[in-house]
Amino acid sequence: MNASPLLETVPSAHDARSAPEVPLWLKAAYTVFMLVLVPVYWANYGPTNFLYFCDAALFLTLAAVWTGHPLLASMSAVGILVPQFFWCIDFIAELVGFHLSGMTSYMFDTHLSLFLRCLSLFHGWLPFLLCYLVFRLGYDPRALKAWTALACGLCLIAFFLLPPAGAILSNPKLPRNVNYVFGLDDAHPQTWLPPTAYLAVWFLALFLLAYLPTHLALRRLRRR
Repeated sequence: MNASPLLETVPSAHDARSAPEVPLWLKAAYTVFMLVLVPVYWANYGPTNFLYFCDAALFLTLAAVWTGHPLLASMSAVGILVPQFFWCIDFIAELVGFHLSGMTSYMFDTHLSLFLRCLSLFHGWLPFLLCYLVFRLGYDPRALKAWTALACGLCLIAFFLLPPAGAILSNPKLPRNVNYVFGLDDAHPQTWLPPTAYLAVWFLALFLLAYLPTHLALRRLRRR
């Protein structure tokens, strides 16, 4: 006799125990990194630095590694996989002497300590960690809407409340042009569009060229 359909849909205790988890060593290593980065960044860059997309993704990832919640890891992946790829390209270009966008010029600013700049190398390895987490925990399709809403809020805060590109600050370490809402170069605001029009175009470009393609790719891999 076939088992009842109800019984077939109830996961066994063995299934619950075999659910994927993040290894303890990874939880510990990532937590130690965050315990170092957060106070150092706060002391040098101030609290507004944590409004960058990449820094928001750091905290979502920290929550993901400890809770094992797929949505948290998926949000970070949707938000930063493509932008961090271009960060890496820009950094390599600057490293070999080519100036592309100015996005990573701060990595070569000798006014910043080498230790401080080395901490920013997380832009290079965080995407690989997120890919691992998404493949281990699964991809949650709700991530696209959740990250888009979060990113929109961060952009509006940066545009209306934080210093623009080119702003002269009493502390040169304090962030300006957070999330590039005034252009890709922190030292010079873009001039080819009115600021509000640029903000709309910039966010639309992020959604269409970064968030949506990443979401579609991860959703397709999830189905496979």
